[in-house]
Amino acid sequence: MILEGFLVTLFGLLFGSFLNVLILRIPKEESIVFPGSHCPKCNNKLKWWHNIPVVSWLLLGGKCHFCKEKISIQYPLIEVATAVIFALVYWKVQNIPYAIVAGLVFALLLGLSVIDFRYKAVPDSLNLSALTLAIFASDTVLTNFVNALLFAGGFSLLRFYVSYFAKKEALGEADIMIAATIGAMVGLKLGAVAIFLSAIIALPVFMIIREKDFEVPYIPFLALALFIVYMADGFFEEVLVKLYG
Repeated sequence: MILEGFLVTLFGLLFGSFLNVLILRIPKEESIVFPGSHCPKCNNKLKWWHNIPVVSWLLLGGKCHFCKEKISIQYPLIEVATAVIFALVYWKVQNIPYAIVAGLVFALLLGLSVIDFRYKAVPDSLNLSALTLAIFASDTVLTNFVNALLFAGGFSLLRFYVSYFAKKEALGEADIMIAATIGAMVGLKLGAVAIFLSAIIALPVFMIIREKDFEVPYIPFLALALFIVYMADGFFEEVLVKLYG
């Protein structure tokens, strides 16, 4: 079990390195394959030892080996965060295939959150990938698929109602796909809990910056709430039983 957990965590660390590529290139509509890893400042091609997750950043002192330009701390942070996500998911499900699939879902949601925060954009390629993987994140594939459809349909109707009464576009297509992912990952009841929790988490942030000219993306809160509910599903199910029987 320890070895399996280590391997899943290592996979998460490596995927975190690739996730950095997705975060940086997809919003710019660049290929994620070509050119190979290079310094965005001096364009020098990186050596293999420049690409070791976390370790290379530490060995290089957070600077490019060639031009000494600072390397964003985002690189090691994303790598570590992704490794932690995979480790926690494996600890919960105790199954390598499902841990990897579920870990990929949350890793992609992490990437979407960073992109949404930095670029105010939500790439469909990552969003649809997360949704598709979410359907296969457990052995109840058909139920996951139905829950995804129900949440997507519910959010679509909500979008029309809110947009009509608010007199402006609300709840974009990206939010609908995220809702479908939530439904697939945790089901209808816990999905509703995740959405409610996301609002609770987001409220203090929105209150703090309401006087500032800064648009806060909502997807990071949805992703965080989903992860919390997924990891603590037993607790939230007990709460629901006590509240509603």
